[in-house]
Amino acid sequence: MSAELILVVDDESSIVQLARMYLERENFRVQEAGDGESAFDSIVKNKPALVVLDINLPKLDGFEVCRKLRADNNPVPIIMLTARDEDIDKILGLEFGADDYMTKPFNPRELVARVKAILRRSDARQTVGSKTVHVGDLTIDSASREARLASQILDLRTQEFDLLLTLAEHRGLVLSREQLLQKAWGFDFYGQTRTVDVHIAHLRKKLEGGSVQIETVTGIGYKLVAE
Repeated sequence: MSAELILVVDDESSIVQLARMYLERENFRVQEAGDGESAFDSIVKNKPALVVLDINLPKLDGFEVCRKLRADNNPVPIIMLTARDEDIDKILGLEFGADDYMTKPFNPRELVARVKAILRRSDARQTVGSKTVHVGDLTIDSASREARLASQILDLRTQEFDLLLTLAEHRGLVLSREQLLQKAWGFDFYGQTRTVDVHIAHLRKKLEGGSVQIETVTGIGYKLVAE
């Protein structure tokens, strides 16, 4: 039975209560916050397993909360909520370190599914056996969660590491965005493929100067290749 604590941050009480109802049905513990400052304080104090974070909040907006957490190297998974179906909000959320995003109004069952998928992925990281993958001058150690380009350690966020490891394990093979979502994010459904594109852009910058690169296969997806 799940006992993980989920923090739901939104200044709309109806959104909070809807999320609470569906999460508690799945035996999650739920706390709530209505503004960015109290959300940040609650995360630091109570250490939730995951945060559902609205963008438009009083005091501190969701972007700033996310930015401050990542600046403090807090790895808590974050699902960001946006009231507008606009790419700029989603891209900014991912740039600041969110793990995923959903557009309001959202299907509460889908929210629960995403929460479970992200937490499963976190559990898998802790139990995965030691494995080292080599592609060109890239070396990835799954046990230490360390990636090196030649002798340089890459500064990767949690999801960037998982995505790079997935590409390396399937080196030379084209993976669609949906396949990458399933393998690297653990999602059991399709959609939100812009998440993949943003993380791919980050990885390309961090792989510059090495012998490996991520190629786009138009209309299909991405693959990792070595020169």
